[in-house]
Amino acid sequence: MRFWLPVLALLLAGATAWAQNAVPAAKIPNPPPSVTGPALDAPPSVPPPIPPQGGTVLMMRGLDKITGRPTNIIAPIGKKVAFATLTITARFCYSTPASETPETTAFVQIEDHRPDQAAKPVFSGWMYGSSPGLNAVEHPLYDVWAISCNNAPAPAVAANISTAPVKVKAPDSSDKEGIQALPEGAGQ
Repeated sequence: MRFWLPVLALLLAGATAWAQNAVPAAKIPNPPPSVTGPALDAPPSVPPPIPPQGGTVLMMRGLDKITGRPTNIIAPIGKKVAFATLTITARFCYSTPASETPETTAFVQIEDHRPDQAAKPVFSGWMYGSSPGLNAVEHPLYDVWAISCNNAPAPAVAANISTAPVKVKAPDSSDKEGIQALPEGAGQ
């Protein structure tokens, strides 16, 4: 313990001396706004997320816990849909393409409109089709979960409007090298 105290004192003294001898940073004047563009103090304007194209529909399943009867729910994005006393609004929906691992992600808001009570938000969050219990609706009478997302097809983009056949050249087609013969016995 006695050994570390002088070492610590030397380190502290060295750090203090170094800080006193440090050269202060030169102050660089700010260029006029006409050179730099908009003021840096202003927060950058972030555009709101682009809403999905028309035709996107979230497929859900609702369960009446008393009767045990499941019901398929079709919820267009941005429109309110009624299921029993619940009002479901799908805000975002995405399903992965068939070539990837299947997953459906949806942002859903659910309100309960019982006749004897005021409207009460029950759920607002992300639902995942592969794990319905991860973000479950906690309601005593009903259960709702995401199944899939029916995305509208993307508009077709013309990549090649010519119907003539295209001759593909090899990357080294300009080489004048011939095919080299294999050494004798290499094919065995």
